[in-house]
Amino acid sequence: MEKSLRAARIATFGFFTLNGFVMGMWVVHIPTVEHRAGISHAVLGWLLLLLGGGAFAGMQLVGPLTDRLGARKVVPASAALCSAALILPGLATEAWTLALAMLVFGFGNGCLDVSMNTHAVQVERRYERPIMSAFHAFFSVGGVLAALVGARTLSWDWSAALTLTSISVFGLAVTVLFTPALLRPEPAHAPETTADEAGAGREPSPADRQPFPADRKSSPADQKPPRAKTPSRIWALAVLAFMLMLCEGVANDWSVLGLREVLDAPAATAALAYGAFSTAMTIGRLLTDRVAARFGPVAIVRYGTALGALGLTVVALSPWIPLALAGWTVFGIGLSGSVPQLFSAAGHADQGNAGANVSRVAGLGYLGMLAGPAIIGPMTHFIPLNLAFFLPVVFCVIAASAARILRTGPVAAAPAAEPAQAASGGRPA
Repeated sequence: MEKSLRAARIATFGFFTLNGFVMGMWVVHIPTVEHRAGISHAVLGWLLLLLGGGAFAGMQLVGPLTDRLGARKVVPASAALCSAALILPGLATEAWTLALAMLVFGFGNGCLDVSMNTHAVQVERRYERPIMSAFHAFFSVGGVLAALVGARTLSWDWSAALTLTSISVFGLAVTVLFTPALLRPEPAHAPETTADEAGAGREPSPADRQPFPADRKSSPADQKPPRAKTPSRIWALAVLAFMLMLCEGVANDWSVLGLREVLDAPAATAALAYGAFSTAMTIGRLLTDRVAARFGPVAIVRYGTALGALGLTVVALSPWIPLALAGWTVFGIGLSGSVPQLFSAAGHADQGNAGANVSRVAGLGYLGMLAGPAIIGPMTHFIPLNLAFFLPVVFCVIAASAARILRTGPVAAAPAAEPAQAASGGRPA
């Protein structure tokens, strides 16, 4: 069993890396695809919204589907769809064909995002210790590999169609390679409860510091049907994901421009802002799991987002380029482990509805990442860009204050009077 679990973990790393690699190859070829389709930057901006809309639709569809069919079936199908759809942007020659390609590619990406995160939750549950952040780190590694491979193929004057088709075939081969190692569906257990649900005002127990409640034998009273209605705690996690992924989107879209406009940095130096942030994010996610195992997910989100708020405040107020770069680095370290903890908490909250819960958190978080440019851009018409960075600072502070929502307590036992009630026609015995 240990060998198969280790193989499942490696396969999950593979699918996260593949997702980051495929998405990165698309990003690298955006200028080439735009030129081939003969569209303007403004039209491309609208088409990118279709990419986001397709991803959101895929997330909401595949979440419940993963709960029903199992991640072992849905992850390979999603990876194959995402890989195959990568061909379409390279073949588009008009705006409407590129629009269709964006919609299909975004849908495949959304399906893979939720299904692989759901499988990651299952692997993490079997390991009984935090490993989610490392999976997300390998998504970033995939993006770095895409930048290197894309730069090389562009230097060889390969067309976008040839490169993306080659990567699509590679993605299908990787899917076939890793699919046999995926975990089989496991029997559902009773959902977790939050600390508030387990008992208001109690002292924090060891369960508050551990992301996984202790295993126990279930009784017939514990066998509850899956909830049809999404619990309020899941929506709270989704709102936190929206705010924190919006903060991440701000770094992706505005870090370089911030150094250029606010501090008048040269183009090459300004590019280091995003490099500092993304490198700190990757390293932080590789280290977060050990910290989470020691101090718990609440501490990761609480102190991580507080550190992120401090780093971005330094960026907003810094008059010096080196200090601003240091601020982006601190911001990346602070944010690095927070979003994976939200995904993990959503997946572990109710094993029977893990896919649906992850889809809610991932979907709203993805909308937050898309909303970053849409919100910060108009704000710059009224205030300087560095002052607009205080909006994500506020979001980080809110997340730090609300981190307690990740705390879990023991599952409440069923009342002993229930069997007697059933025997007496539903009346209290």
